[in-house]
Amino acid sequence: MRTALVIGTGLIGTSAAIALAGRGVTVHLRDHDPARASTAAALGAGTDEAPEGPVDLAIVAVPPAHVAATLAEAMTAGLARGYLDVASVKGGPKRELEALGLDLTSYIGTHPMSGKERSGPLAATPDLFEGRPWVLTPTRDTDTEVLNLALELVALCRAVPVVMDADAHDRAVALVSHTPQLVSSMVAARLEEADESAVRLCGQGIRDVTRIAASDPRMWIDILSANPGPVADVLSGVASDLDETVRALRSLQSADEDKRRDGAAGVEDVLRRGNAGRARVPGKHGAAPAVYETVAVLISDQPGELARIFADAGRAGVNIEDVRIEHATGQQAGLVQLMVEPSAAAVLGAALLERGWSLRTT
Repeated sequence: MRTALVIGTGLIGTSAAIALAGRGVTVHLRDHDPARASTAAALGAGTDEAPEGPVDLAIVAVPPAHVAATLAEAMTAGLARGYLDVASVKGGPKRELEALGLDLTSYIGTHPMSGKERSGPLAATPDLFEGRPWVLTPTRDTDTEVLNLALELVALCRAVPVVMDADAHDRAVALVSHTPQLVSSMVAARLEEADESAVRLCGQGIRDVTRIAASDPRMWIDILSANPGPVADVLSGVASDLDETVRALRSLQSADEDKRRDGAAGVEDVLRRGNAGRARVPGKHGAAPAVYETVAVLISDQPGELARIFADAGRAGVNIEDVRIEHATGQQAGLVQLMVEPSAAAVLGAALLERGWSLRTT
């Protein structure tokens, strides 16, 4: 791939453009808002000047509701040898394109499973897709050359290609992406009218659950409007679990010992099924989930403190597999939780103590 045209310079389009431009591809940028394309160009994503002729690959990075129309316009104009979109819903756009009677041999639907709470070109980064799944949904009509261009794009963005049927993809993202967004928003909505005294008690648990609730509502309305049925199906199952859990909790309030026992069993059931489901979430680099041990370190909120911890861990020959930071309420301090292989926990703890760090049990 020598040339590409990115249509839509939001987070995904600009991130892909920066990654391609950084690996020697000549990238042209187009957006319904020329200022966004200019911003992306200034960030090193390419040029906002129109290409002189057809490019190798056109990447349509617009909201799902506009994918089919944008692709149809680009294909009719002959802007590229191959076309793909990066929308988070695949079945609907494909059916819309089929209804328009377009030749879809030069098109493939794709979806990079990566994003942020922030949107727009200023949130873009060239490493957004690194190590992340990038779904490809070819059909029997997809030309081999176009599939190869899509695979080359994925490789240049250092993502991991995953081939799926379009409708199977939509059901999958309803479960692992779209429903979690709504559930996170619902939990966060409970905080809107909460007493300030309650909000001040927010710890890492509520921060983890509500992190994605900070996402742009307009963007999510576009996404959910394109995949409402599968999301409603998943939410229906969540609602059933929620009803059962509410009944179990009410039983725990009963004076009747049998009812309390049944209530405890109901709550334990949902918690254990949650454990089982969480255990299926892929681990580091998409491998099987790993069990790490946590070394918790008290840290002051000053420049260079995290760098010192990581440097000391490196000197001890310990690889940090994951890290979390929990900030102390009302204090310029926090707790850094370093996740390491179980065999390395004692080594790291001893090394950090020797270098003057204070450890805490978790």
